[in-house]
Amino acid sequence: MIKHHKGSHEVRLATHADLPGARSVMLDTFYREFGHGYRPQWHTDVIDLAGTYLDTPRHALFVAVDGDEVVGTTAVRAQGPASPPHPAWLAERYSGDRTAQLFRVYVRPSHRRRGLARALVDAAVGFIAETPGYEQIYLHTDTRVPGAEAFWRSVAVEVCDARDGDPERNQTVHFEIPVPALAELR
Repeated sequence: MIKHHKGSHEVRLATHADLPGARSVMLDTFYREFGHGYRPQWHTDVIDLAGTYLDTPRHALFVAVDGDEVVGTTAVRAQGPASPPHPAWLAERYSGDRTAQLFRVYVRPSHRRRGLARALVDAAVGFIAETPGYEQIYLHTDTRVPGAEAFWRSVAVEVCDARDGDPERNQTVHFEIPVPALAELR
């Protein structure tokens, strides 16, 4: 079992009891941070968190909790980026189930700047390293979210900067994180 403590917070694998709180963090992020709300074409996993993350082998959902309240999330799925909207070459590079993609790395604003995002990502990377079959870790971020780009640059390597400068559209940068167990073998 993966567990980390960060001050008064605990970061761990989610349980069924955590799902309503995790869903709340995700939906609040879509509406309040991203400003576009729930989009079925992008967010179906949020409706079925148990089926997507708890009941599917090689997938996982991590939560940061403060007492009984879920205040942060990070998810892992065996899936690369889709094209469109992402470049075809990128989807090809990270195709198949050998890619672990990080999703839903969100922390409630009142709990930020306490190391929770890093602890959540560390827990997810540890899970990926211990799960057979993963060869790479992929993620993308919208750089319009305050702090997102700087955070990812501190833990990942840029693969593609797909920003087009249009403030109405996602300004996406794609990243990769080395899988620790594989990095040691290379």
